[in-house]
Amino acid sequence: MDTAPEPFLLLEAEAAPRLEPAPPIVVATEPVRPLLSSAILGMGILGFGLPVLWAAWLLSALFDRWGALGWAGVVVLVAGLSLIGVSLARELRGLSVLRRVDQLRADLASGEAERVARAARQWLAVLPQHAAILPALAAADSPEAVLALLNAGPAQALREATDVLGRMVALQSVAIVAATPSAALETLTVGWCGVRLIRQVAALHGMRPGVFGTLALLQKTAMAAATVAATEMAVNVATHSIIAHPLLRHVAGDVAGAGVAARRMIVLARAAGAACSPLPRG
Repeated sequence: MDTAPEPFLLLEAEAAPRLEPAPPIVVATEPVRPLLSSAILGMGILGFGLPVLWAAWLLSALFDRWGALGWAGVVVLVAGLSLIGVSLARELRGLSVLRRVDQLRADLASGEAERVARAARQWLAVLPQHAAILPALAAADSPEAVLALLNAGPAQALREATDVLGRMVALQSVAIVAATPSAALETLTVGWCGVRLIRQVAALHGMRPGVFGTLALLQKTAMAAATVAATEMAVNVATHSIIAHPLLRHVAGDVAGAGVAARRMIVLARAAGAACSPLPRG
């Protein structure tokens, strides 16, 4: 009876050479930090140095002309610099408040009981009208309970106030679209209403952003707009309720873009509220 041949392995004495070249070994290096551009540095020196030299020359000329006139120039210069300093301090404070919102949001989303409780107290410190919830927060024994109290108390009240502002500005946008004869002027006016709405929502949340703070808040609002995309049906219902009045329905039906402008204002208000609130977005 024939038997099948058994398999066998033929082993080579040495390893076979590589068919492809070995990849080169790249040594990881530290990323090179970009140096400050010399052009920007030169512009900063000129922008700061020339006014200082001009002010010194002007004061010396005033003192040469008359001592009292020179002291009057000193008073004017000091008053102007003081106002500029106050304005810069407000801008920096507004930017720091926006960064604090991001930090509070990270602390509230951390899940650590101590960090969540501390962040909740810090947030309520800028909302004195909701200080009545502090004893309940002190009695909460878990991060989930703290977040539930915040969502049911201050956050709910702020959302309702934000919706009221959004509906008010939506009515104004309908009237603006109806009364503005130029499309370019209409765009500028509605845009100004949107910026003012964002600042009003920020004021509800205890913020006073300046020029740069408003620009940073506009960016955060644009990023937070995705979180309110799920409220399309509610926004449509709110928009229809706004233009339920027969006169407003007639205006919104005859003027192209009036309903769209009203709907955008409501969405913008909710997006600004999501950007100003430190509660985790979900």
